[in-house]
Amino acid sequence: MLAILAALLLGVLGSRAFTVAETELAVCSGNGSTTSYQPGLHWCWPPASIVRVERRVISQHLTGEAFLSSEQQSLSIDLVINWRVDNAANFLTASGADEQVAGGRLADTLRSDLKSAYARLPLAEIIRLPDGGISAPLMSHLRSSAQQLGLSVLDAHVQRVDTTEDVSNAIFKRMQTAFAAQAGQIRSEGQADAGRIRAEAERNRAEILANGSRDAQRLRGEGDGQAALVYARGYGRSPEFANFYRSLQAYRTALGREGDILVIQPEGDFYKYLRSAARH
Repeated sequence: MLAILAALLLGVLGSRAFTVAETELAVCSGNGSTTSYQPGLHWCWPPASIVRVERRVISQHLTGEAFLSSEQQSLSIDLVINWRVDNAANFLTASGADEQVAGGRLADTLRSDLKSAYARLPLAEIIRLPDGGISAPLMSHLRSSAQQLGLSVLDAHVQRVDTTEDVSNAIFKRMQTAFAAQAGQIRSEGQADAGRIRAEAERNRAEILANGSRDAQRLRGEGDGQAALVYARGYGRSPEFANFYRSLQAYRTALGREGDILVIQPEGDFYKYLRSAARH
């Protein structure tokens, strides 16, 4: 009899034994209570239902989410949340162990926080936000909400930030206007620089020409002085040669151009050396 009772007891205990794999969590629910089980061999008593939950990482993509800036300009944003079940009992209680329900609530929390953050900022600043505006306080609040759902958030980030067509056109027009103003300013500054460079070049040119003219006149004067000195020395040594040389210069000046007619007495001193013997 005792053997039969022992066998029945072992059968009952064996029927309530279960194994939790490494890739899952389990919840034993019954009599109004729930108990979470980690991977390993376990017994569930009193008799109750066992719910198994996978521990895989779920990558939840939220595409085309609509947000508004403080200027009431529309934004289309793609979000990604990576999470997994961390507490099977809370997961079962909060969402009935339904991944879509839990993920939807987690997404609602992230949307609400981002909408509040974006509504305080202009569009240009939102686009420049690091991590798309998912700050440390926002991430902390998201993880706290996930914990209540029995989830653990591994990562959340903004995958894409885009504007609507109307907003894009308005931004493009503003950029065109800004670039045109910048180009006009650069062009004006370039023209001012060009005028200044030309004026400086003209001033340098005039200065170089003036210095060259001054040096040329100085050198010409020095040359004329040296020539006069040489002539004076030569004329002093031979006055007759000086008279002869001056006569040649006079002949060249008076008779050196074609078609000139000179009326003068041949007996005068002007033709003295033309009539003279070769010794002159």
